Amino acid sequence: MADSQQMFKAGECRGTAQAKTDEWIDSAKNTASTARDKTANAAQCTQESAQHGKEQTAGFLQQTGEQVMNMAHGAMDSMKNTLGVGDNNSHIYKK
Repeated sequence: MADSQQMFKAGECRGTAQAKTDEWIDSAKNTASTARDKTANAAQCTQESAQHGKEQTAGFLQQTGEQVMNMAHGAMDSMKNTLGVGDNNSHIYKK
């Protein structure tokens, strides 16, 4: 009878160990799935943030380019006026 009782206990321990192992495996799978989801979300946010930054940079560069071009035109007009070849002063030298 001791042998059957020992076998029963051994089987019970094995069943309990198998159940615990299955719980741990499921827990590890859930943790991995959650980590994968969080990583995918972080990657999506990073991509959206990069796109937004790219758009802002493009707008900034365009605005800066327009400002530089306007300043260059202003400087050119000022120089023409100083030399007397600008549109505003051309009527003075016509005689």
